[in-house]
Formats: sequence, C-alpha cells, structure tokens
Amino acid sequence: MILKIINSALILFAVFMGFKQGIAMISGNPEMSEMFGKWGFDKTGLMINGAVTILASVMILFPKTFVWGNFLMAAGILLIICFQLLNKDLKGAMVELPFLCMNLLIVYLQHPLKS
Repeated sequence: MILKIINSALILFAVFMGFKQGIAMISGNPEMSEMFGKWGFDKTGLMINGAVTILASVMILFPKTFVWGNFLMAAGILLIICFQLLNKDLKGAMVELPFLCMNLLIVYLQHPLKS
C-alpha cells in the first residue's frame, strides 16, 4: 500500500513537471528557446517537442497508455541528455539524470490503479 502511495506521488510529480516543461516549450519560453536553439531546434521543432512532452505526461495518467507515456517522456529526457553530452555539458546532463531514473522507477513500480 505504501508503495502505491509513493508511486502515485512520483506519477503526479512527473506529470506536473512534464506538463510544465511542455507548456514552456510551446509558449516559446526564452530559456527553452535558447537551450534547444543551440541544438538546431527552431520554433516549430520546439513546439512539436513541447506537444509530445504534454502528450506523454497525460498518457502517464491512464493505465492503458502508462508505459507508452513513460517511454515517450524517458525518450525526451534521454534526447536532452545526449544533446547536453554532445556539447560537453556534463552538469546539464547530470541535472536531467534523476528525471530519467524517476521515469524508469515509475515503470518498474507500475501504475497504482492497474488491476
């Protein structure tokens, strides 16, 4: 029972963070535009990435799309980590690593409402 509560809190945190970052990408937040701009993302690419991030965070909420949502979220985080390492920004990659591990832990613990 305690694991379901912890997993539910992790899921809500992941959904909140994914939705928040997705909105920042879609709205063209200057920090997001600067970060993704150095990797060659234009405004349209940033908006598409934001929409995929929001879609992934919503998919995490439902048991049938839970794994796919976590997979999309983890793939987006891994993409950012790879770009950070490509620019030799180890600190930036390390900042993203706990979020990747959190998504993997959430998948391991499974959806709390799964029967």
